[in-house]
Amino acid sequence: MDIAEALKFLSQHHRGVLATRRQSGGIQLSPVSPAVDDAGRVIITSRETAYKIKNLRRDPRAALCVFTEAFHGSGWVQIDGRAEILSLPEAMEPLVDWHRRVKGEHRDWDEYRRTMESQRRVLLRIVIERAGPDQKG
Repeated sequence: MDIAEALKFLSQHHRGVLATRRQSGGIQLSPVSPAVDDAGRVIITSRETAYKIKNLRRDPRAALCVFTEAFHGSGWVQIDGRAEILSLPEAMEPLVDWHRRVKGEHRDWDEYRRTMESQRRVLLRIVIERAGPDQKG
């Protein structure tokens, strides 16, 4: 699978599991709701204090498996890449963009912005270096 195919799948499906590396070398898995921004990066929101953020600040390598709502038998994609973390206040408008792509319009954008601040939200941006699967079976 090439990166363009992966991006198309990721723009339509928003259920995934993000893998990051713990300080001990073990793998941390986190359920996430990814989207794709206009620059072709995978975008994910999280809290500043989450383990995945601490892990990515130390080691930006990330793997993400995204699947359809049906989960079994109907398609999935894995991407590998490097993540950057955008913190508030710079993250605010990208967080609004993420919400629109995954959930649609919010009923009160001022309330949404206050919530993002109180929850200390950040935005992860992953540049895809590899996409798969490359073969079935």
